[in-house]
Amino acid sequence: MSIAYWCVLVAGIFPYIFTMLAKAKGIGFDNHSPREYLNNLTGWRKRANWIQINSFEAFPFFAVAVIIASLNHAPSNKIDILAMSFILFRILYAIAYLKNIASLRTIIWTCGLVCVVSLFYI
Repeated sequence: MSIAYWCVLVAGIFPYIFTMLAKAKGIGFDNHSPREYLNNLTGWRKRANWIQINSFEAFPFFAVAVIIASLNHAPSNKIDILAMSFILFRILYAIAYLKNIASLRTIIWTCGLVCVVSLFYI
């Protein structure tokens, strides 16, 4: 399996990591209504939940871009570099989001989007 396909797997796991962070040691967590609990979070836990939501939103576009680039026989080293860059930007995005650095977060998010669009271009 290519590095890019492993990156798709990693990107698919990201939302669950941040869901667990949002719920970690949460007071009053009720597994019967987890969405209600998540909607009432504050601080970094609320931001972790927002990362989870954004990660679910970003995943399909990224996964499709990797698959389409592969099906169109784009150079695998370029696909791998762009996929790894996307993962790196998603990690940096999450750090900026958790630390509540909005402007930097937006710049990093845009860099990730550029990686995905570039996968279609190559």
